[in-house]
Amino acid sequence: MPRILAIDYGTKRTGLAVTDPLQIIANGLDTVPTSELADFLKRYMEKEEVEAIVVGEPLYPDGNPAQIHHLVVGLVRQLRKLFPDIEVLTHDERFTSEQAKEIILQSGAGKKKRRDKSLVDKISAVLILQDYMESKRNFSEK
Repeated sequence: MPRILAIDYGTKRTGLAVTDPLQIIANGLDTVPTSELADFLKRYMEKEEVEAIVVGEPLYPDGNPAQIHHLVVGLVRQLRKLFPDIEVLTHDERFTSEQAKEIILQSGAGKKKRRDKSLVDKISAVLILQDYMESKRNFSEK
């Protein structure tokens, strides 16, 4: 079964997560410089079968688009051109960065780890993917 890949897009760094082949568990994949994202994804797609790319949609708590929303729209457009056979969709990413920071704090990580923004980005991508998978399961149960 192909994997699902999630993206937590940032202007400097982008966090990535993928499911296992059975699409049961979301795992952190990597954090890459945003300028290298397309090349990283091309290499990854050559090695792994991916059925969908879920891009975190940056929204304010009230549901309005966040400041970088237009960049995510451009990314989605670019991904659809690069990977026309793969479904590319967005998923609400509100509060994932805060949740990721809390997870790192609760893990007992040292100060250096807690300040590692790339770790926050990767965990945020995992949270986006987990939430997407959960909503997909809930939808299919109805």
